[in-house]
Amino acid sequence: MKVKNVLIALTAVAFGAGASLALAQAKPEVLVKQRQAAMTLQGKYFGPLAAMAQGKAPFNAAVVARNAGFLEALSHMPWDGFDASTKDAKSEALPLVFSDTAKFKQASENLQAAVVKLVAASKGGDEAATKAAIGGVGKTCGGCHDDFRHKS
Repeated sequence: MKVKNVLIALTAVAFGAGASLALAQAKPEVLVKQRQAAMTLQGKYFGPLAAMAQGKAPFNAAVVARNAGFLEALSHMPWDGFDASTKDAKSEALPLVFSDTAKFKQASENLQAAVVKLVAASKGGDEAATKAAIGGVGKTCGGCHDDFRHKS
């Protein structure tokens, strides 16, 4: 129950912050930092899951469920930071983010859908299904990075 309350609070703060930013017309550099922060947190909570799915760490259903819940909230957060005003700001985003917005929006929706499947799988108690769902999230992340992010 605590995780659910934390997620609700995080979501409320994120939406409130987003609305405040829109009203305050945030600087492009701020939007870039915010979207990068959300992506960093996605990596933080996905990393242990990927390690479990690859057999590099022992499977821990409680950690999977907790991190999947965090990812569910985080999967909605970075996208408003890709405002057109950030097109020329220094970041790893490729110009395609801003020229093919429909494809980019679809990629964000694919991530959100994959995370929903992960959350459902994490509640089902089937380790193999959960690992497959983790793989699905990883695939959507990688696909988006392949199409929309500079190779580092």
